[in-house]
Amino acid sequence: MEPHHSSIRAEAVALMRQGVPNHLVADRLGVPRGTVGWWRSEDRRARGETCVQHMDCPRCTGRAFDHVAYAYLLGLYLGDGHIISKRKQHHLSVTCDALRPGLITAAEDAMRKVMPLPSVSRRNRTGCVEVKSYTQHWTCLFPQHGPGKKHERRIVLEPWQQAIVDAHPWEFIRGLIHSDGCRIVNWTTRVVAGERKRYEYPRYFFSNKSDDIRALCTDTLDKVGVEWTVLARGSDPFNVSVARKASVALMDVHIGPKY
Repeated sequence: MEPHHSSIRAEAVALMRQGVPNHLVADRLGVPRGTVGWWRSEDRRARGETCVQHMDCPRCTGRAFDHVAYAYLLGLYLGDGHIISKRKQHHLSVTCDALRPGLITAAEDAMRKVMPLPSVSRRNRTGCVEVKSYTQHWTCLFPQHGPGKKHERRIVLEPWQQAIVDAHPWEFIRGLIHSDGCRIVNWTTRVVAGERKRYEYPRYFFSNKSDDIRALCTDTLDKVGVEWTVLARGSDPFNVSVARKASVALMDVHIGPKY
């Protein structure tokens, strides 16, 4: 233990007793947030305090919540999200491209709108940013959580989830595209009047190994009038492709850039 460790801990505890949040204490003293949280819990235990964690889970409390934000967050979760559910740690995590700050902010906003009380943070990783929200009650809102990878188990929406998707299909599609999808410009050549010319055209892709998640995507695309095809990667279906001009234009109106 460093010689100044005990003095830093004492200063941290003093600040927390004054009501300074953990993250501000950690930033001020240059100590990991997990360490500060541990010091806080040890101080409370030493003083005989019981920490009551406030909870605002819509499924447990019956409170109304933002269905538009949830439809988008559900798409993000099915694409690039997962839930860590352990005895002492519970959080929803959505992995975002580090070069797309708008997507990172949108993921944070959706988490806060659906459940305002849990803390939301970012963790920088190589080439990406992990957006995390800490509460065990995310498993109530995403009952698709389970052991193993999503494409190795059945993914079926609960009736209440399907009702939200039916009411806000474009938000759900936008979440899917912003997580495991993209908009690209393809090109091809044609011979016109004896001369070969290059033509460019935009298209959308949604790529996912899970047959169930691709079906959720295509079923919802059907409901909003978007034509699609499924392209294989090797021998397995993998990409949902939207390439027809009218359907791409419709997607452009509702999806917005992934930036």
